[in-house]
Amino acid sequence: MKVLFIADPMAGFKTYKDTTYAMMREMAKREWQLYHTLSSELSIHNGIVKARAASFEFIGAQNDHDKAWFLTEEVQESALKDFDAVIMRTDPPFDMQYLYSTQLLTLAEAQGAKVFNSGQAMRDFNEKLAILNFSRFTAPTLVTTRSADVRAFLAEHGDIIVKPLDGMGGMGIFRLTQADPNIGSILETLMQLDSRTIMAQRYIPEIVHGDKRILVINGEVVPFALARIPQNGETRGNLAAGGRGVAQKLSDQDKEIAETLAPELKRRGILLAGLDVIGNNLTEVNVTSPTGFQEIMKQKDFDVAAMFADAVESASKTV
Repeated sequence: MKVLFIADPMAGFKTYKDTTYAMMREMAKREWQLYHTLSSELSIHNGIVKARAASFEFIGAQNDHDKAWFLTEEVQESALKDFDAVIMRTDPPFDMQYLYSTQLLTLAEAQGAKVFNSGQAMRDFNEKLAILNFSRFTAPTLVTTRSADVRAFLAEHGDIIVKPLDGMGGMGIFRLTQADPNIGSILETLMQLDSRTIMAQRYIPEIVHGDKRILVINGEVVPFALARIPQNGETRGNLAAGGRGVAQKLSDQDKEIAETLAPELKRRGILLAGLDVIGNNLTEVNVTSPTGFQEIMKQKDFDVAAMFADAVESASKTV
């Protein structure tokens, strides 16, 4: 297998927890040929989507902060269709540059490239808005550009979460109650004076038990979730916001949510998704670069990376 990763610079990976690193490590064990490029290195020449990419040898990290875990060869330009699989792992935010990259990936797919997740799927599934396709599993939700709407929603529910549609890692998420003296300032900042669309959701108190990340790979549900438990005094469970990751078995409701979404995600060309569930409520569908592999692998001895590599190999032969 010849695999191209479109990802952030590898020297910046936190190898002890990075999911893309875990993917690469597993594929290196299988002696696959691995390549890396940045989304900014995608281009079109004579109608063909190409990337300036470097092959690399995986030598492994010696400690948690080892940046020299790979050796790269000379950068060469290659058509995306010449790889057995192209794996898009660039982190959000999903800005215009990200959008352009997905459009190039869609063109590459039309030329025969096997791209995971597909460019179309990444465009269709905004990680916040995607939950509206599965409203039976969601808490009361509002999407609006009007701060007056948010104030009315707050008056109705008394305790809410507000967040941007293009953030990651818990960035820009606020909890509001009617007694909060900073409501106006928070909404002005987040909504940029009623010019930016945001999402508001009724606060789900079960967040104290964790914001659960449930992984779905090629239509199959990983049997363990990663519950990201907020620090004391913090609303957000995101690991990037200081949350503590605890792997646990899926509850019956977790299974129902994941097994309901799984076939639709596969149909849409989503090889890997990370569902976020708080209590019994679906809060996000992550399709850009879902994480959580290493924590589950270390705590539950379940090889998520091997499951993913198997899925890549299988899907690349059937696309």
